[in-house]
Amino acid sequence: MALTGARVSGLVLPKPVTFVTGNAKKLEEVRAILGSSIPFQSLRLDLPELQGEPEEISKEKAKLAALQVNGPVLVEDTCLCFNALKGLPGPYIKWFLQKLGHEGLYNLLMAYEDKSAHALCSFSFATGPNVEPITFLGKTPGKIVPARGPTDFGWDAMFQPDGYDQTYAEMPKEEKNKISHRSRALALVKSHFAEAEYSFQTNSQ
Repeated sequence: MALTGARVSGLVLPKPVTFVTGNAKKLEEVRAILGSSIPFQSLRLDLPELQGEPEEISKEKAKLAALQVNGPVLVEDTCLCFNALKGLPGPYIKWFLQKLGHEGLYNLLMAYEDKSAHALCSFSFATGPNVEPITFLGKTPGKIVPARGPTDFGWDAMFQPDGYDQTYAEMPKEEKNKISHRSRALALVKSHFAEAEYSFQTNSQ
């Protein structure tokens, strides 16, 4: 886990944080993990699919989103990194999965004995337009397995975290939310908000 960027404390934010997502299941997880600790609303935005390192992609998305929202934003970028493929598909996992499906994605590793991988989540928070975002990284090691469990949430069915005999998809939601890459990144987000002592003008539009 890591955090990068300048810490800013004591700011009054003009409105609740906008979490940028159009994924209902992702939003459900974030709400479950954050609870009422951070006032936020969700919004789907058409942001460009960027290339680069995970942290760079997450930060740039936050900058673009803050310009569109004209206020505080939280964006997420998720990676699935195969160690045998030197970190690929990484931030491009969404497109690999769409094109290949779970079976095709698993078959990328058929020629390799090493099936180890890690899930990486990058959250970037910007207090507003033209402000350098702060990035929070959460990582969970595991391995890639043939899909088991429901296949309706990304690649969860083929990622088995270390120390468990179930895939993300097979695990109870409460258990997954304790150890997932997303929960580890959001723990850092929560800590930052607690330490920064932001306040909100929740009646602003």
